[in-house]
Amino acid sequence: MFKQFDKCYGIDLGTSNTVIFEKGKGIVLNEPSVVAFHHDTGELLAAGSEAQSMIGRSPAHVEITYPLKNGVIANFDKTSIMLKYFIKKIQGRPSFFRGSQIYISVPCGITNVQKRAIEETIIHKGGKKAIVVEEPLAAALGAGLRLDEPIGHLVLDIGGGTCQVAVLSLGGIVASHTINRAGLSIDRDIMDYVKRQYNMEIGERTAEFIKTQIGTASTTTDERTLDIRGRDLVNGLPRSIRLVSSEIYMVINDFLVTLIDAIRATLELCPPELAGDVMEQGILLCGGGALLEGIADRIRAETGVAVHIADQPLECTALGTGMMLGAYKSKIKPVSQIDTAAEDTAV
Repeated sequence: MFKQFDKCYGIDLGTSNTVIFEKGKGIVLNEPSVVAFHHDTGELLAAGSEAQSMIGRSPAHVEITYPLKNGVIANFDKTSIMLKYFIKKIQGRPSFFRGSQIYISVPCGITNVQKRAIEETIIHKGGKKAIVVEEPLAAALGAGLRLDEPIGHLVLDIGGGTCQVAVLSLGGIVASHTINRAGLSIDRDIMDYVKRQYNMEIGERTAEFIKTQIGTASTTTDERTLDIRGRDLVNGLPRSIRLVSSEIYMVINDFLVTLIDAIRATLELCPPELAGDVMEQGILLCGGGALLEGIADRIRAETGVAVHIADQPLECTALGTGMMLGAYKSKIKPVSQIDTAAEDTAV
């Protein structure tokens, strides 16, 4: 007798990174959500880390894009091709999601049309059942929180395209706030700062390197320097400058102010009992932004609430979707789902 599903996957389909969990194996893929195509023929040249390494170094006929924007699909076809490439990399064959059950994370607050686009991307390529779940729920579950209890938890997920603040209780989202500024917008802010301050142009990868090496959310850290290279906007020649961490802090600070305002706005929307729980339980910080130096201390100082960073901040959302693959029984409900068998019966 055949099993109902050949494979079961949990997917964190993010603006910056795609992380895939396979039931029985754990995390099997963690790659940048980037694709490279031949501009004239439309042929896929690379995806993931290989495509990311081409950014800023590719010839004119190579088109490199992020097929997701602000956590939702911006290009249906390119997202499908990217996922097919990733599954082939995992399985060694291009069977895609045929006969599989998929739990896939989505930003909270997106429209039903956007949710449907993500579901149909999976079903269109052979998935048996696609179930979408909101990212803060998956992240909290993957970080080890018990969400089926009547206790309030505040989750702050700082991704590549969006930052999501959500108060959770009894397996659902009580209050939430999403801002469309996150890791990629910080990179762009650093690029703009270098251009404005030093009349020098740098690429996305250099901006990200600056952020990870000397980026900080605190003024109390020791001053650090970093030498970078770019193109002089005056004479067009290569040039080198030295940046210090204090000036990068000033670039990042505007984003941090927006983030802390979002936390306050979310707490204002939740009932007093849950706000009290948050004071006791603290804030769970996850996503790639949790790795920014000093961010936990900055949020703690601004809000007066303890901040805990997830053990695996980059992977906890995918781990949470994986835990929902029948292995975790709770009151948590998926946002929606498409089942091809049910649709065939209806027809």
